[in-house]
Amino acid sequence: MAKKKPAAKKKGKGGAGNSKFMAPVQPDDVLAVITGSKPLPRTKIPGMLWDYIHKHKLQDKNDGRVIHADETLKKIFNGKAKVNMMEMTSLWNKHVKA
Repeated sequence: MAKKKPAAKKKGKGGAGNSKFMAPVQPDDVLAVITGSKPLPRTKIPGMLWDYIHKHKLQDKNDGRVIHADETLKKIFNGKAKVNMMEMTSLWNKHVKA
């Protein structure tokens, strides 16, 4: 039985990642209440939102995928009082400009 050659390692970008995700985006006034008004990488926003959600205890105790919006989050979540975490990205994404 012939030995197989090990697969060649793929050369990556050295951790550069996708530059579109790292490019700064400008939050609007509604989102800036949580993130601040300075441009920041798109990848930082979900973490800031989750920090806010945990700090204010807005995650449903029985179903962790559900977020109960306070007045600040309702503005970001298009007036919705309850949001599934899967739809959260599409909602906050409307509050940034590339």
